[in-house]
Order: sequence, then C-alpha cells, then structure tokens
Amino acid sequence: MTKHSSISKGSLLERATQLYDFNAALRGRAAPTVEVPADAPPPVPDYAPPAAFIPLPEATPYAPRASDWTGRMQLIDRDKLAEGGFILPDGAVTALSEEFRLIKRDLLALLAGQERGNRILLCSPHSGEGKTFCAINLALSLAAEKDREILLVDADLGKPGIPEALGLIPGPGLMDALADPAIAIEDCVLRTDIPSLSVLPAGQRSNSDTELLASSRTQALLSRLTEGRPDRIILFDSPPLLAASAAAVLAANVAIALLVVRADRTAESALRDAAGMLKGGAQVQLLLNGVTFSSSDRRFGTYYSKGDIQS
Repeated sequence: MTKHSSISKGSLLERATQLYDFNAALRGRAAPTVEVPADAPPPVPDYAPPAAFIPLPEATPYAPRASDWTGRMQLIDRDKLAEGGFILPDGAVTALSEEFRLIKRDLLALLAGQERGNRILLCSPHSGEGKTFCAINLALSLAAEKDREILLVDADLGKPGIPEALGLIPGPGLMDALADPAIAIEDCVLRTDIPSLSVLPAGQRSNSDTELLASSRTQALLSRLTEGRPDRIILFDSPPLLAASAAAVLAANVAIALLVVRADRTAESALRDAAGMLKGGAQVQLLLNGVTFSSSDRRFGTYYSKGDIQS
C-alpha cells in the first residue's frame, strides 16, 4: 500500500483538498516559524525609501523681447539711391559717407544709457531743408554697423517719401497699426536686402493723426518695438515742426531730436521757434545741412576724390 492509500476516493479537487489541507489555509493557519541566523544581513524592504529633497534651481526671470519683423522682403534700388545722391551700401567711401560716419558716432555715444530707448527723431523747421535726405543717409550709415538693427520710420505723414526714395513698395504702416489694434506692426515693416535695415511706411492718414500719436497706444507700441533689443535703433523722419504738430508729439517719445537746418535757407527765428517745440525731454542736437566748404576747409573732399577706397 502506498503512503496515500488512506485518502478517500473522490474527484481530483476533493483529493487535493484532503492532501494539502486547503481548508486550514482558508481558516488562517499561521505560517511556520522561520529561524533567521544572527549574522544574516537585514532584510531588503519591498519599496525604495524616498530620495533626499533636492530643491530645483530658481527659474530665470522672463525677459520680454521685441519680435522680429514679419513683413515681406524687398530689394533697395541702388540706381535710385545713386540718382538721389545717397550713400551707396557697399559702395566706395566718399566725403558724404565719412560725414555721416562722424554723425552716427556722436549719436551712438549719446544713446548709451538712455531711458527712452534707442530712438532718434529727425525733424526740421520747414520742408525742403534736407531732413529726409539726412534720415536715409543716417539709416544707411548706421546699418553698416556690425551689431545694430535699424528701423527707419516714415513719419512724415503729410509727404511720405522714404519707400519711394529707396525703390520700395509701401503698404500698411505706422498709422494703420495705431488706429487698428488688430494690425500687428511687425507685419507692416518692410524688410530689405540689407539685413540690418528695415522700413516702416507711414500708413493711411486720418483726421486724428496727432491724437493717435499722443495716445498711450503709441508709447506701448514703441516699447513693443524696442523691448529687450538694445541693438535696435529706430529713426523717425517727421513732418516739419512749424508746419504740423505731429513732430513735437513724436519728440516726447524719443531720446534724441536731430534738428536739421539748411545753412543757406533757415532763418534764426525759425530755428528758435522749432527748438522751442522740442521741450519734451529729448536731447536736441543741431545738424547743419547744405554747408559749402572751400577746397582748403573741406575735411574729406580731397582725400576721397579718387574714389578708390572701399567701405
């Protein structure tokens, strides 16, 4: 007889129950005692203890930064520049280009540490004194800087002419973005084939141009253009001071007001009246245009007469 001969007959489940005493297990019979040697290592827990708390590094404060331009790119017409007597990008060094190099060096020094951002207003007492001519040449000269980005704004609302002088096709511009919050000013900026030079057209005129320029929206928009971009310089070509009120309003939002006067045309009384309208806090600098030098007095005329030096 085998050792299992005492197990009664029945189904396989019944026999297994008798053999392994499943009923005792269900009744909670204690597990047999296990003897652990005294030198045995401590038991390994079923869970990993929590890691020591390590504080996360402090987040870098968010610094707003003005957006890049999203408007279409256009080619500057070099032939038009030459016809207008402007500085030619990548052209030969001339007396004119050297004059504006000196001007921009002074302006860059004045802009350092300004609280109103890198904004320069070019204005004049009357029309025809060379304000737009100086604005375009200054923008072209500044665009040659290796670490600067120049935005030339056509703010002469009565007689806008910067896009035409550069051979660009204007579209929506400054006044459109001011009048309609749905228009993003970044979309209005015309990018050019000079990577560091862009142009913002004047846009559509209205009967409330001065009021729009004097509104808080203008201040917010200008901050949006320059915030977090110390390399970005904005040049405004404004209406004549003694012909329209917009120039004096714009002067309240810039760091430097460059007052262009023509040596053979501007009267002293007009200069005094124009300067009196620039009391909005901007540093006023005088730019004398149309000066005639003798051959012995001209600083760069003789030196660059051969035109064999490249910028």
